[in-house]
Amino acid sequence: MRARGGNQRAGRGVLRGVRRTDVVVVGAGQAGLSSAYFLRRAGLGFVVLDRSPGPGGAWRRRWPSLTMSAVHGIHDLPGMRMGETDPDAPAAEVVPRYFADFERAFDLPVLRPVEVRAVRGLPDGRLLVESTAGEWTARALINATGTWERPFWPRYPGQETFRGRQLHTADYTGRDEFAGQRVVVVGGGASAIQLLIEIAEVAETVWVTRRPPRFFPGPFTSEHGRAAVAVVAERVRRGLPPGSVVSATGYPITPEVRRAMDAGVLKRWPMFDRITPTGVAWDDGREIPADVILWCTGFRPVLDHLAPLRLREPGGGIRVEGTRVVRDPRIHLVGYGPSASTIGANRAGRAAVREIRELLGSAAA
Repeated sequence: MRARGGNQRAGRGVLRGVRRTDVVVVGAGQAGLSSAYFLRRAGLGFVVLDRSPGPGGAWRRRWPSLTMSAVHGIHDLPGMRMGETDPDAPAAEVVPRYFADFERAFDLPVLRPVEVRAVRGLPDGRLLVESTAGEWTARALINATGTWERPFWPRYPGQETFRGRQLHTADYTGRDEFAGQRVVVVGGGASAIQLLIEIAEVAETVWVTRRPPRFFPGPFTSEHGRAAVAVVAERVRRGLPPGSVVSATGYPITPEVRRAMDAGVLKRWPMFDRITPTGVAWDDGREIPADVILWCTGFRPVLDHLAPLRLREPGGGIRVEGTRVVRDPRIHLVGYGPSASTIGANRAGRAAVREIRELLGSAAA
């Protein structure tokens, strides 16, 4: 299943030490690889710059206990099915292997590990992409950096005094390290619920969220998905930061969730007001001792390298129509907002390349 043409269009030569191409893709997760596939089919010159040391995107860092049977909604990359997988195999092994096979099958010009430091506009209308592997100029850029590299840590009074351990979802490696401890899990998203249920099997847990969690009788259907995408898409069109899928739809009550509810694991406490050296406390006098605070508080899009382009709106987000940034049509965000899912990333990659072809016309790099 090897695509014809090789990598001959990736660089387009070097001018004064700066390589030229039609499109630079930043990130080689589901969104980046999908975009690269459609760029290859369109015959455009491109390069993919990926920060990770190997294929797999954020899947490389998923916790070992997250097996394929527990993963929700992995969608095949375009043009190549994943095929049957062992439901007990760790997703952190299966998905990166699939991504690596995909890169080889379509001869995608992925360079790694490469960190993109800044993207700037040039007087001639091109973009300058500055990275740890050198510089490229391009006529368009697809940003597919996702969120995993930017975990969000809320700040609460007394946080620096806590004598126990604090970690984020991104640091989680498995439940066994919490055996016999008192763990406060913070957050109302899918990861918080999944990790809470897992850790509760070996530790004493307390679940804390800012807002009451929303549940609905499972399973998660295509109608739920479309409703979530519509809510997030509207936020992005208004230039607001994208919200989460769970905040838009709620969390499905699967058999596992039902068992956790019946066992009292999913009893929710309101958000604490401060952190003490030995636990968390509320202004009404309640206090809970803790050995660990696990912040399952989500992630933020990795977009700092785009700051020189001044794309943000007053609302704090980047206004996007489809995948195209309204303030700069040369920039496309794939895997951002409504396309932040595996199936959404595939569709967005196709849409981005279609719009980029229209932008570039018949001009070459």
